[in-house]
Amino acid sequence: MVRKDAQVSSPSARYQRLSQDDDGFVDAQFKPRIKSIPWRAISYALLLFAAGTLLLVVGSLLVTGYLEEKYADRTWPVIILGLLMFIPGAYHSYLAYYAFQGYEGYSFDDIPSYDD
Repeated sequence: MVRKDAQVSSPSARYQRLSQDDDGFVDAQFKPRIKSIPWRAISYALLLFAAGTLLLVVGSLLVTGYLEEKYADRTWPVIILGLLMFIPGAYHSYLAYYAFQGYEGYSFDDIPSYDD
């Protein structure tokens, strides 16, 4: 059956039959890539998390007065340094945990790795 909107080609036009097995895709693009776990970045994140937690605890003990008064001048620098270490450490540890557990939307690609 001929379609009504089909046009008759010119006799001078040269056509070449395309091969039937070439679909325009490469098999390698469908292979899942190997997931590499950035162990060094995760260990740095855990170190930042632990050190930041420790500094925040020490800073809070300084604020409440459980530590001696002679260390009172170090209170706010310890708290600020603790926050600067705790926040990125906690965030990247959180990402690593959820990526390791396989939750949807989390992957190790979200953790910056400079080992590439």
